[in-house]
Amino acid sequence: MRQALRNAFRQFGVRWALGLALTCIALLYAMGLWSSHTIERQDTIIADTRMRLETPVLDPRVVIVDIDAKSLNEVGRFPWSRNVMAQLVDRLVGHYHAAAVGFDVSFPEPDTSSGYAVLEQLAQRELKGVPGLPRELDALKPALDYDGLFAAAMRGRPVVLGYNVSHDLAKGALPPAAFTVQDLNGRVLDAFPADGYEGNLARLQEAAAGAGIFTVSPDADGVVRSAPLLQRIKDGYYPSLSVATVAAYLHAVAIKPYYDDTVDTMSEAQRSTSSADYISLYANGRQYPIAAGDMLNTVVQFRGPGGPKGGAFRYVSAADVLKGRVPAAVLDKAIVLVGTTAPGLLDLRATPVNASYPGVEVHANVIKSILDQRFKSRPDFAFAIELLQALAVGLVLSFVLPALSPLASVLLSGLAVVAVAGFNYAMYTRLDWVIDMFVCLLLIATLFVLNLGWGYFFEFRKGRALVSRFGEYVAPELVAKMAENPEAYNMDGESRELSVMFVDVRGFTTISEGLSPKALREYINLYLTAMSEDIRSSHQGTLDKYIGDAVMAFWGAPVAFPDHASRAVATSLLMQASCARLNEDFLKRGWPELKIGIGVNTGPMHVGDMGSKIRRAYTVMGDAVNLGSRLEGITKVYGVGIAVGEATRLAAPEFAYRELDLVRVKGKNAPVAIFEPLGRTADLPAAVLDELRAWDEALALVRAQRWDEAESRLRILRAAQPARGLYALYLERIALWRARPPGEGWDGVTTFDTK
Repeated sequence: MRQALRNAFRQFGVRWALGLALTCIALLYAMGLWSSHTIERQDTIIADTRMRLETPVLDPRVVIVDIDAKSLNEVGRFPWSRNVMAQLVDRLVGHYHAAAVGFDVSFPEPDTSSGYAVLEQLAQRELKGVPGLPRELDALKPALDYDGLFAAAMRGRPVVLGYNVSHDLAKGALPPAAFTVQDLNGRVLDAFPADGYEGNLARLQEAAAGAGIFTVSPDADGVVRSAPLLQRIKDGYYPSLSVATVAAYLHAVAIKPYYDDTVDTMSEAQRSTSSADYISLYANGRQYPIAAGDMLNTVVQFRGPGGPKGGAFRYVSAADVLKGRVPAAVLDKAIVLVGTTAPGLLDLRATPVNASYPGVEVHANVIKSILDQRFKSRPDFAFAIELLQALAVGLVLSFVLPALSPLASVLLSGLAVVAVAGFNYAMYTRLDWVIDMFVCLLLIATLFVLNLGWGYFFEFRKGRALVSRFGEYVAPELVAKMAENPEAYNMDGESRELSVMFVDVRGFTTISEGLSPKALREYINLYLTAMSEDIRSSHQGTLDKYIGDAVMAFWGAPVAFPDHASRAVATSLLMQASCARLNEDFLKRGWPELKIGIGVNTGPMHVGDMGSKIRRAYTVMGDAVNLGSRLEGITKVYGVGIAVGEATRLAAPEFAYRELDLVRVKGKNAPVAIFEPLGRTADLPAAVLDELRAWDEALALVRAQRWDEAESRLRILRAAQPARGLYALYLERIALWRARPPGEGWDGVTTFDTK
């Protein structure tokens, strides 16, 4: 276990450290110890996207009476005369029984459109002497006092006016403050302050049930994402249009802040300025809490793209209300907001869901949140959630990604993104928590790129270098296979069963003496090229080395083949065929005939990168390798081109073999049966198989010391194949054994004292 951990640390330690460092940077951001406008901007984009995913559901409790293009065509240009507004209020409250009406419109100036002021001026000047004119004007005044008509229509009804706040104006009348600094015993709430305002006419304000601020301020990018619930004007705190309208709807008696602590337990600094936990409406003996964020703001939960076709709120034309064309059920007991979507009236706002969003619907969304008691807000412990998710993601990916393949890294990183996004979206939809997650997503992306880049620039290059080095030994097809998964191959030493081959040229000294240096170089190059191609390309062997005119190769490493022995035997037969083909060319050139001896053996070997600090090579070592070398050397004794060990014959049974002898080579005490492969059994002609059976019978007679019968069989075989030196060898041995009988304890083994 300890060794495994040490190996893992050596392999992945640097990447672990880098991953943990990146995780710490993300944690410091989550803790607020450093900031980034770019990250904040991306979190804003994510929040906007998340809001756009919400499917709108029609809320019949809130209806928007729209001063739209149709209304302007039928009623006239806006602003309308106050007598029209009075008719609108009468229709909404008196006829349709709306529960509350909020105007997203202000009335700061007197309405003189009736012409009464002109008539009054004429009566005082040009028409001063007309009898009865003053009396007639007094009779007309109630009908032509449009502000009075509007005030009368609002009086005693749940109608809320809207007004604007500013920093350089004090115009019109303010409604009574919801509460003042004095009401809070000197405590000052964190709220957006305003030095000025543009209120409504005093007589209108006095007649209305209340008034609310309809001013909403966009973020730095010009997009409206939040709205104030209360704002401070001098020492008073005044509700927004949405809060004031809900207060009229609920017949609220008070609007007050709520705190978890009390003034008595607070320090002087805390008492001077602080934030309320939420705002409450007190109505019908109940408390209706309204969630408040920083500066008594709330995140506006935009539902749908907005407008008459947005699907979140029902829009009805103001003209249809005035003409009584709206079904009664639509407005009965509803909260009505009077506003405009007509482009020329400039009440369209940029929001996360629409660049031209009706301003009146901003207030409708806040009213819905108040009624549902559901507010999207960033909880005080949001940083802890962001901290924990960054910590969890950072630790898991930092330690796991370095050990994964590229595909697995992509899948795990993708799963982490889905998990973080899903967790964030679940908190948003189920708990109404607004939690930032971009720093966590950025951490995932950074860790992924780090490990992928590291894998490419270090591991991949290392693997390519390894494959490139193996390319000196193995066939191109194997190099391509190894390149697909280079980490699966290495040059570290290991023990496994392999098959090894040794090839040598017979009589090379004589050949070199008969050729010029240039011709000898070409002779050797042609020979080595042919043998190397047979080893690498035909049966995908590993070319170990050239030893002068000798060639060494093996099968089963670095790419493991279960049929390595069969590949080695097949290659040896192919090389003898290539030798015959080369001789056709050599004889035409007048060069000496090429003869080669091949030894093949199978067994456990140690394979790997071996050598000194000066020079190393990927090679094999072991007793099985030494035996393969000995077999190549004794092929000339038996007059054969190939000799294989018994382990090779057993591992490649599809070939037919001629047993040569039982031998005890130098350096080994145990005897070994050696064989000459003849070809694949299925491909051999019947005559060859008959000769093989006859030889097996003759060899059995030799080992039984039945010399006469063995000699007779061998002479028949030699007569049929006079060029086969094996038969002549055994005839010579029989002659020696007759002269010196080996005795009853003879094991039939031939001992070789030289390599």
